[in-house]
Amino acid sequence: MDKRFDYGDVVRVIRNIRNDGTFPGLEVGEKLIPRGSLGVVRNIGTFLQDQVIYSVHFLDEDRLVGCREEELIGEHEPWVPSRFEFRDKVKSKISLAVNGEVVAEPGDEAEVLKVLRDHPDGVQYHVRFPGRTLQVPESLLDPADGAKTASNGDTQ
Repeated sequence: MDKRFDYGDVVRVIRNIRNDGTFPGLEVGEKLIPRGSLGVVRNIGTFLQDQVIYSVHFLDEDRLVGCREEELIGEHEPWVPSRFEFRDKVKSKISLAVNGEVVAEPGDEAEVLKVLRDHPDGVQYHVRFPGRTLQVPESLLDPADGAKTASNGDTQ
């Protein structure tokens, strides 16, 4: 099993890391590390003999957290912050149509299925509206609960 990172490498986490029940003293689901945070690889192991797990020390939070390889990128790799992430509930700002047929009205709620950070026109999302999945630019979405989002995408 090849590893992408090595001891001492600085890495960035690309999604919020939440407690899966293995971090003591915090509730399950509580956010441990916000996406975009930088940390240093302190140890490398495996899970179920087929996944590389990196113990990463996030200095700003002073936490040592286990991360899967797909949750990390190198410090100098391009990073585009997004307002939403996988499973976030969002709502459309405008009517959305496919071939002239309106499939979502302003205020219709949906769920983010995928974040497309490398789209040439800026961040876009695969969003599941009832009965339809659409690719929608970030500028056309708001949080479903009306909460404001910070520039790093964290709900305030």
